[in-house]
Amino acid sequence: MNRTRRLIPSALAATLLAATLPSFAQDNFPNRPIRIVVPFTAGGVVDSVARVIGEKLSTKYGQPVIVENRVGAGGSIGTDFVAKAPADGYTLLCVSPSHAVAPILNKGVTWNPTRDFRGIEGFGIVPNIVVVHPDLPVKDMADLIAMAKRSAQPLTFATAGVGTSNHLAGELLAQVADIKLTPVPYKGQPEALNDMLAGRVTLMPLTSALALGHMRSGKLKGLAVTTAKRSVASPQLPTVAETPGMTGYEVGTWFGMVAPAKTPDPVVRKLSADIREIIGMPDVKAKLEGMGMEFTPQGPAEFDAFVASEFTKWTRVMKRAGVEPQ
Repeated sequence: MNRTRRLIPSALAATLLAATLPSFAQDNFPNRPIRIVVPFTAGGVVDSVARVIGEKLSTKYGQPVIVENRVGAGGSIGTDFVAKAPADGYTLLCVSPSHAVAPILNKGVTWNPTRDFRGIEGFGIVPNIVVVHPDLPVKDMADLIAMAKRSAQPLTFATAGVGTSNHLAGELLAQVADIKLTPVPYKGQPEALNDMLAGRVTLMPLTSALALGHMRSGKLKGLAVTTAKRSVASPQLPTVAETPGMTGYEVGTWFGMVAPAKTPDPVVRKLSADIREIIGMPDVKAKLEGMGMEFTPQGPAEFDAFVASEFTKWTRVMKRAGVEPQ
């Protein structure tokens, strides 16, 4: 009996200790290196954004923050890796529009952006600018749409690949304007831009950071920005939605950070607050603005809702465009 009485307090203490371990680990987060997975190659915009934020997180936490490129299948390989990672806040994913589009386009994708992930923070958006060759006889989007409606053959638009922001922007343009456009996919924006500059394709919804320099040099003509609001970097350009009949048109290259779905609330809140603080730092803002980003911070719940709306929107657009999953 005495031995049993001695064991009860010990067992109770062990149970209480076990119950407090997860909370203790969260309260001391992070106490080891964090990995930010980028599902695209190094040197791209998503990679650059992740490295800017990762460097500041490392300084703040006193822990290594490693940016790891896991590429392939349009971003699906790296995304799948994070979906299956421990939900403890030590493996994160830097995302862009492909996060909401890949499951629509790739039969092999088993993850879902709303089921298998939770938002940490949305950073901002990089507008696309609808550009044409300067020799094309149009002065604005209304002219371009009228030309498309007169043309016996569909006009062509360059993209950085199926499911990229350029592709989405062109498909939505065709649907809202009720015109026919033929996408011409390339390996990336540089290859697409080369043919755009040579006049081999009619138009391209090009990332503003790339478009503005060529517009200033006269090598490209900018007609409109694809985001809902005019761009800070090019306020003289109207939005596509300002064109008669194009109300509601909106596309942009957005960026954010997500984690596996079961990541604890305290960890998500801490990461969200710290990343928002970092995005507000003057040197970070300058670097991201240099990439063409306009800041629209979104907390976890808001970013989750945004990703869900993008998934629904592009599922509808891709089905209407007849784009079949491969």
